[in-house]
Amino acid sequence: QAQLVESGGGLVQPGGSLRLSCAASGFTFSDYRMSWYRQAPGKERELVASISSAGFFINYADSVKGRFTISRDNAKNMVALQMNSLKPEDTAVYLCCAARNSNAYWGQGTQVTVSS
Repeated sequence: QAQLVESGGGLVQPGGSLRLSCAASGFTFSDYRMSWYRQAPGKERELVASISSAGFFINYADSVKGRFTISRDNAKNMVALQMNSLKPEDTAVYLCCAARNSNAYWGQGTQVTVSS
């Protein structure tokens, strides 16, 4: 059974950093594109960053370019999101997603709150 478990969220002051991790199990991780999405209250789910199965192709939302870095370790079945220079508007539930063709798995999400 496929499972994605996010960790690393929390409360941080503006300008601070957090590192999110997503541990995958139950499927062939290295075959899947991995992405981080976020959803703030009252807003639509937004793609934050995505990395191809072998890690060669990466893309970011314009709002996080230069501040966030996505990475993956196929040997450990993990994907991470390093978030620097955090802003209050980054506050959201961050979700990990694994996708291949028409198949997709989602984690439960981890809350990130940026506030002074």
